[in-house]
Amino acid sequence: MDKEEFKKEILDFEDKYLSPYATKNYEAKRERKISHPFRGPYSRDRDHILYSGSFRRYVGKTQVIYFAASFDEQLSNRSIHTLQVSQISRSIGRALKLNLDLIEAIALGHDLGHTPFGHDGEEILQDICRKKKIGLFFHNIHSLRIVDKLADACKGMNLTFQVRDGILSHDGEINEKYLKPYRNKTESDLIDYCQRKSQGEQVHIVPATLEGCVVRMSDAISYVGQDFEDAIRVGILKKEELPEGVKKDLGGSNTDIINSLVTDIIINSYNRDEISYSSNIAKRLFELKKFNTERIYKNPGLKAKKTRFKTAFIYLFDKFLDDLKKGNEDSLIFKEWIFNRGKNKGADYVSNNLPEQVVIDYIASMTDRYFYNIFKKYRK
Repeated sequence: MDKEEFKKEILDFEDKYLSPYATKNYEAKRERKISHPFRGPYSRDRDHILYSGSFRRYVGKTQVIYFAASFDEQLSNRSIHTLQVSQISRSIGRALKLNLDLIEAIALGHDLGHTPFGHDGEEILQDICRKKKIGLFFHNIHSLRIVDKLADACKGMNLTFQVRDGILSHDGEINEKYLKPYRNKTESDLIDYCQRKSQGEQVHIVPATLEGCVVRMSDAISYVGQDFEDAIRVGILKKEELPEGVKKDLGGSNTDIINSLVTDIIINSYNRDEISYSSNIAKRLFELKKFNTERIYKNPGLKAKKTRFKTAFIYLFDKFLDDLKKGNEDSLIFKEWIFNRGKNKGADYVSNNLPEQVVIDYIASMTDRYFYNIFKKYRK
């Protein structure tokens, strides 16, 4: 038996035991055909993401409470969040007999495009893009840009359509009791969504696979309880402030909340072509998300720090845009971003993109510490 026959036998065996609603290995589609003797298509995508520079930078990017990350290393960061999304979604996927390699690839790649300083950083870049009249910045669209255009010295990762769709469609901010995949999606649907969203339209996107739906639901499961416990650690909230209904039906700790939500999803989604909560559990989840928004994400202490960071973002954007337009190759945007693609690739990258987009790409790639250090360097 040669390698290709051996690989087919392994993948056929795996597909045989999946749910009728699971995404099969033979369904994988990618732009440039590749093969590996022992890894399936989604396993290969997962590993490519795992070994990427963008994945390594997760560890330096804040989840929510960025002002305390320097002195409390138990606070969640983007790396912890991503690994927890992966674990939660695989637990659900295993019970529902879904494709775990596809789930893991989507989960590990879903936040690659996040900025430094969490959603505050994302909103600041959106404001800059709006004032410069270029396409608005959204981290899910930028995640797709990374895997398609920026990774591997601008060659892109050549991921499968199913993984790319899951990364783009992962939005865990939306309140959804159930989610059913839109299986007829095509590449043109992804392009249309990105174009309309970046122009400020209110557009909705649904994953093409049940695995993508699981990751999208797991995104919220991962952060709702964790953000509450992080807020307790830094003194923003007290444990007894958790709403009584949430405490009664979901539990009073992150562990209990995760267990309640995961168990409910598995029971209500088993052997169905949708991922669903029961009505009461969905109600409590939405209540907790609203509570977190009002008491944590809109906390005056956090928002005050956002104002200072906005000044730094604008300063660095203007600085690097000026350096790029002047061709100042001593600038960090050349030495640590453009030239990392290689001299020829770097030149092609600059010539094929608006200068503003190149600067956005660079700033979005930064970890919190890197951003802070170069701001100090230039504003001595």
